[in-house]
Amino acid sequence: MTNLPKRCGWCGNDPLYIAYHDEEWGVPLHDDQRLFEFLILEGAQAGLSWLTILKKRNNYRQAYDNFDPETVARYTARKKNQLLNNAGIVRNKLKIEASIHNARCFLDIQEQFGSFDEYIWQFTDGKTIQNNWRSLKKIPVTTTHSDNMSRDLKQRGFKFTGSTICYAFMQAIGMVNDHLTGCFRHRQLAEPKRK
Repeated sequence: MTNLPKRCGWCGNDPLYIAYHDEEWGVPLHDDQRLFEFLILEGAQAGLSWLTILKKRNNYRQAYDNFDPETVARYTARKKNQLLNNAGIVRNKLKIEASIHNARCFLDIQEQFGSFDEYIWQFTDGKTIQNNWRSLKKIPVTTTHSDNMSRDLKQRGFKFTGSTICYAFMQAIGMVNDHLTGCFRHRQLAEPKRK
């Protein structure tokens, strides 16, 4: 038991959650399609646990054409009804409508900035904010950065992008390193990558 790496307490003992914590959470992400996936999943998670969404992620990938924003932006009323009747995802009408609407806004940003990656990382000047939290209680649910991101996304028409959702998104895609200082991933993600 003593050989087990020390992790952030929020991932518990669920193997899916542990794998997400160890391999994805907080890793800087710059792929537009994956960024779109996280944006949609964070919105779907509102009011639910992230583990609930993780367990449905493969269903989401299938239902949402592997999160191709161009395809999602063209979803018709018929496709929306299919999503509403899909027991493998969160069947919330507002969240489903927002995901389709957000795909269109996402494409607008790609057109304006060249990529969503270029746009979204400007909120942290293109760098990961390295935090040094010692306990889960200290980690904020919003910051000035997430407030600014939320405000700008909403001005561009996005829905389900409040500051709390934006901060969770920032944590997920590595715009902030919020692994606890005692977690083995904190140091790994704080070390600059050698080229």
